[in-house]
Amino acid sequence: MSIKYAYLGPAGTFTEAALQKITTPSDQLIAYANVTAALDAVRNGECQKALVPIENSVEGVVARTLDELAIGQPLVITAETTLPVSFSLMTLSNTNSAEIKSIATHPHAESQCRSFIAKNYPNAQVIESSSTAAAAKGLSKGDYDAAIAGSNAAKNYDLKIIAENIGDNTGAVTRFVLVEKPGNQPKATGKDRTSLAVFIALDHAGALLEILNEFAKHQVNLTFIQSRPTGSQLGHYHFIIDAEGHVEDKPISAALAGLKEICEDIRFLGSYPQAK
Repeated sequence: MSIKYAYLGPAGTFTEAALQKITTPSDQLIAYANVTAALDAVRNGECQKALVPIENSVEGVVARTLDELAIGQPLVITAETTLPVSFSLMTLSNTNSAEIKSIATHPHAESQCRSFIAKNYPNAQVIESSSTAAAAKGLSKGDYDAAIAGSNAAKNYDLKIIAENIGDNTGAVTRFVLVEKPGNQPKATGKDRTSLAVFIALDHAGALLEILNEFAKHQVNLTFIQSRPTGSQLGHYHFIIDAEGHVEDKPISAALAGLKEICEDIRFLGSYPQAK
């Protein structure tokens, strides 16, 4: 049966490439302009699932994804996948590289190519785009002189690659999460990850330590922790936590029971197999 997947578009993004790893030719892959729009497509029933980036090995978290999962209308993660990312500088076929005065790309890509830009185009204006593929698409319309994106974007928009592998770290990897409406809980596999949004009642000394102690008591290893503002008022934060194990595992369920005693709220974001 064909499944409709939303993803961060347009065509040619790293998200699309990651999604193609886990879908079949009969599935429908539908591009959306940003992470919020892709997730809203699942919330309103336009698509059954959405793939969005959540973390990069060099640049760190994708804040918009974290905030949507923690504060937006509830969704759960049911799978994850990773993808090595490599960046290329591209132009229109008739552009002289010496004439590049503006370069468009996504902020995460720009931060991973700073050395290249500083060395080769120190005076170029860097223009933020919603995705690397969106930068390539804008370039194809003549909006900029150049774009930094994946090589697939150059093929999609008939652009000329003038420099490849321009990232400061050639081993960069991005993690993506597959989300859908609550209700479909993957079974434990023995190699799982559980994601949570943990809200403390009031910021106080030792609040984070209290949370960490609940995991330590039950010997649960944490693979990710990030504080994010709740948006209610200055100084109020919640924590996004990834822990090794499945909610059906006794150590995870025991840690959750302890957290419920000390936290104002806990949003379960899913238990799912870890990416290989």
